[in-house]
Amino acid sequence: MVDRFVFDRYSGSEAPTYVPDSGVPDVSLTDIFPRKLLRETLPLPDPGERETVRHFSALAANNFSVDGNFYPLGSCTMKHNPRLHEQAAALEGLRDLHPYQPEDSVQGALGLLYELERCLCAITGMDYFSLIPSSGAHGEFTGMMMIRKYHEQRGVKKTHVLVPDSAHGTNPASAAMCGYATVVVPSNSGGCVDARAFSRALNEQTAAVMLTNPNTLGIFEEEISELKRMAHEKGALLYYDGANFNALAGIGAPRAMGFDVMHLNLHKTFSTPHGCGGPGAGVVGVTERLRAYLPVPRIERRDGRYSWSQGSPETIGTIRSFYGNFLVCVRAYAYVLRLGGAGLRRMSEHAVLNANYVQRMLKEVLDVPYDRACMHEAVFSCASLAGRGVRAYDVAKRLIDYGIHPPTMYFPLIVKEALMVEPTETESKETLDRFIEAVRAICREAREEPDRLLRAPLSRPGGRVDEARAARALEVKWNPAAGR
Repeated sequence: MVDRFVFDRYSGSEAPTYVPDSGVPDVSLTDIFPRKLLRETLPLPDPGERETVRHFSALAANNFSVDGNFYPLGSCTMKHNPRLHEQAAALEGLRDLHPYQPEDSVQGALGLLYELERCLCAITGMDYFSLIPSSGAHGEFTGMMMIRKYHEQRGVKKTHVLVPDSAHGTNPASAAMCGYATVVVPSNSGGCVDARAFSRALNEQTAAVMLTNPNTLGIFEEEISELKRMAHEKGALLYYDGANFNALAGIGAPRAMGFDVMHLNLHKTFSTPHGCGGPGAGVVGVTERLRAYLPVPRIERRDGRYSWSQGSPETIGTIRSFYGNFLVCVRAYAYVLRLGGAGLRRMSEHAVLNANYVQRMLKEVLDVPYDRACMHEAVFSCASLAGRGVRAYDVAKRLIDYGIHPPTMYFPLIVKEALMVEPTETESKETLDRFIEAVRAICREAREEPDRLLRAPLSRPGGRVDEARAARALEVKWNPAAGR
């Protein structure tokens, strides 16, 4: 084997430093793969550097991103991420930490996490938080494990969990993974949990009630105090799904509503949008009665020094490696300190204002199944367009031609042909007006040229993709004649 070498640079000169032979014998590809699978040549282009750079720059220009496009998905996925928080997360003293460093060398990082926990307690009213869970679903599962252990330690037999029919799908999944059956509670005509149906479903075998407030219809649960009273009387705990906390930060505390355990999505409400799946932090907060069950490790402060603690003997144990996604927590801490209590309140107020503005301006062209003031998101129905063969899916695809990312479709499940619009607090009125005009134009097109809508998007490379087929039978072909 030919010796290989690399060049070290020192004192302005280059000197070869020889790398010893690896000792691994050469192996022919024909010894590994059948000859019929090997090709002598590949039909690949051979452009110069200039053409290559232009090609990939053009591809990049076709990408959708929150920096270049409006995302009606909002705080669910693609809320604006202030650049200052990226700078904080990029500081060498935070970015380059190793999880196995001694405690004495990471006092600043431990202090940051400890203070973030205190901030989240102040915002939500909870007594303690664990910053370990990696996502909202992971946080839900962690919370439900604590609820299960709480009941087991008390020797109380519990069999099921109550979940609204408008709940996120992770709610029944988390309950089932903890061994509980799910009992679905219907919504009333106002879009809230039906209190009478709730009372009938509730009994001494109910382990917990999982609620999102505001719920997935964007409506505040007006009878939350009564639901809490009934649940606690039966010995059930209240779990708060904090996915929609962008509407309440600085305004309402889940603890004041009667919730015993909750999760927050730092990657939604508190910066670090997690488009394409990560990273995330579904931190979990509890009241004093559940403190002993928090996952480990815990961070303690004694005599001005921070240290790791293995918690109490009743802990549910370790739920993932190390202490969560640290840099997500750094961004969240920067976000909270930057805004403060008054700033967080303004954030939520503007999110609610923007959602209600969009709802008011579009109710003339789309159905609003629950026609009342909403919180941070407005839910529409495209069912009235079905007579022309147009579905919510088609409306969403056509928005791509206007440079707008599709909103959430077909959720919540109790709304037929649903479109959920969540503009967040950072979008300007000009952006919202552009979105409103785009939806109005698409609705006109649905009446006048429905066939055109069924082919959308019309201006993007590739056009409409058969997504179900593509996910199951992906074929990538090179077309030399087309150059793509």
